Amino acid sequence: MATAKSAETKDAVFEWEGKDRNGKQVRGETRAVGENQVKSMLRRQGVTPTKIKKRRMRSGKSIKPKDMAIFTRQLATMMKAGVPLLQAFDIVGRGNPNPSVTKLLSDIRSDVETGTSLSAAFRKYPLYFDNLYCNLVEAGESAGILDQLLDRLAVYMEKTEAIKSKIKSALMYPIAVLVVAFVVVSVIMIFVIPSFKQVFTSFGGELPAPTLFVIWLSEIFISYWWLIFGGIGGGLYFFMQAWRRNEKVQAFMDRLMLKLPIFGVMVDKSCVARWTRTLSTMFAAGVPLVEALDSVGGASGNIVYQNATQRIQQEVSTGTSLTAAMSNVNLFPSMVLQMCAIGEESGSIDHMLGKAADFFEAEVDDMVAGISSLMEPIIIVVLGTVIGGIVVSMYLPIFKLGQVV
Repeated sequence: MATAKSAETKDAVFEWEGKDRNGKQVRGETRAVGENQVKSMLRRQGVTPTKIKKRRMRSGKSIKPKDMAIFTRQLATMMKAGVPLLQAFDIVGRGNPNPSVTKLLSDIRSDVETGTSLSAAFRKYPLYFDNLYCNLVEAGESAGILDQLLDRLAVYMEKTEAIKSKIKSALMYPIAVLVVAFVVVSVIMIFVIPSFKQVFTSFGGELPAPTLFVIWLSEIFISYWWLIFGGIGGGLYFFMQAWRRNEKVQAFMDRLMLKLPIFGVMVDKSCVARWTRTLSTMFAAGVPLVEALDSVGGASGNIVYQNATQRIQQEVSTGTSLTAAMSNVNLFPSMVLQMCAIGEESGSIDHMLGKAADFFEAEVDDMVAGISSLMEPIIIVVLGTVIGGIVVSMYLPIFKLGQVV
């Protein structure tokens, strides 16, 4: 492991210029250990180098699923246009704004150039290319339809990322507003209320109960602001870390997300959409059903559907039909079951599951739009009640100024 790591750190990106066999001026970038390796690689490609310069790699951002979806779409487009694979990697890598993606594609290109198959090169980076991705690429290489399967993969990843983005936007809007509201209330409690308290103290007399309650809250904020902010921030951080890394917490949250009012229905439909979309893509690539189900459960993004998929896989492997196995887990809507049954009878499961995925993706779109419209008045009412209640509480003594004085 240490040797591989040290070898990776020696690699660098070299910008080069030269002339091809026809005497045409060409230029490009190559990842290699040193200039000699670059020269030998260029000579094998029929290029006579005239200038080679080492380029210092910038520190890149992390590679996100969206980056992989864009790369897959670009690679599929290049392959359909007849661009050779190695050249396609060069074009996509140079055009990517994220240096981390450029480095990853350069490493994969180097593997492919030395004779490694594309699927095997992808399997070296499981963090970015899961089993579903690698299996489909391998099937495309075996059948000679790599461009078609890359196009299917691109469509699948684009639709999956679109659903995730829509759900995140629906969830982030109320969270962002609540965070802003908490900050505003904190500022009022720490800086505004103490000024009113000094004025009320100079008046003398007994203050109304709502005013005393708000002043008491203000004193807590002033005395323990570090504990309040630290506790909330630290609690959220450790909770998010546990959600990402602890399987029990993940399982609990996945089940809880499906039971939430309103949001739970949206999450459930998004899981069904991803499940059917993944299985449809695998079927279209000719992957056997039992093998395809290995990737489908994890792609759904929910432990409930993942466990259900394992049960379905076990039943299908013993001869049960896919529709019957899906019915036994009591998780899928009747529409999906009926379309799956029609697909099994007609031999077009991939087409019918694709139609089901389209339907539920549209349902998620409609729900996101509806939830966003519904949340706006609810949030306005909640914020108005909280902030308005504070303001009224502080002005009650002023309304009774004649009695107090």
